[in-house]
Amino acid sequence: MSEPRICARCVLPENGVEITLDAEGVCGPCREHERRRAAGGAAAEAPLLETDFVKTINQYRGKGEFDCLVMCSGGKDSTAALYYMKKRYKLNALAFTFDHGFETEEAIANVRRAAAKLDVPLLLYRDTSMHGLFAKLLQSGSPAVVCHVCAIWYMGLTFRMAQRFGVPLIIAGWTKGQMTTQPVMTKCACGAEGPEYKRMGQATREFLAGLRSDPRYKDFPASMEEAVEKAQKAYKCRVLSPHWFLPQETEEYVAVIRRELGWEAPPLSYPGKSTNCLLNFISVHNSMKHYGFTHYHVEMSKLVRENLLSRDEALALLRIDFGPELLDRIGKPLGVKFPG
Repeated sequence: MSEPRICARCVLPENGVEITLDAEGVCGPCREHERRRAAGGAAAEAPLLETDFVKTINQYRGKGEFDCLVMCSGGKDSTAALYYMKKRYKLNALAFTFDHGFETEEAIANVRRAAAKLDVPLLLYRDTSMHGLFAKLLQSGSPAVVCHVCAIWYMGLTFRMAQRFGVPLIIAGWTKGQMTTQPVMTKCACGAEGPEYKRMGQATREFLAGLRSDPRYKDFPASMEEAVEKAQKAYKCRVLSPHWFLPQETEEYVAVIRRELGWEAPPLSYPGKSTNCLLNFISVHNSMKHYGFTHYHVEMSKLVRENLLSRDEALALLRIDFGPELLDRIGKPLGVKFPG
């Protein structure tokens, strides 16, 4: 089977459904980006400024024991977000990380080191209650995106932790590639409203709707929108990422967190130079199988269009370099095996 054609401008592979290429080899999302730019000019997509971020976070400073709860995965982006909130903006931060049974030792070690060096309290939440839901999804062969289902769970969990500690502001490490066109967000940045996500979103909604008949998961939200709406009704909280507002390149803040926090890149993760949980490998495998691309392709394509990442670097980061042996090892606790 031949390799799919890849857009000449970004890194989206042609799959004949969401992603098609024109005569010049350019995908629809890139052409739409061109049209928006031509119609609205630079002002239509003016970057958010750090002054906007400072003005916003100052509204929450001193409102409680902690000014913000920082979602920490142990990756470079969330570690830098924690660093910024403590060192750059002098907020009283509470670091929060969860382990659903698939976090790596290296990621947890990064979080512990960062919290210790920054003298920030760390809330580490371990919970394997999602294993049954993950197993149900994978064993059914559903094309629902594992990462999207997990994100719905952990955003609800994060809001509950913010409520428990009376924290008015949630800080994430989401990058500009994960940003949507909404105003400064109170929703999760992994929203799937773009046309590239149409089938992924539909499959995930259908899988979650089917959970209603299972008493274990009958109250599980059917979408990220529902999860956040429920959370906001229970407790009003703002969600922001400093990376949306700061001009720093990734290499700049990685150098800082390496030097000052002892951050280390894990030996095993996808995409390259990232820090994601082990279950992410299965999610990537399934997305490529069902759709021909992953949400990482969409995120990096956004960065390429904004000249925040080179196309060649993005292609290198997205190269699949793992096989069924790794997937079998990760899937074993969930009763899942992968064909060789």
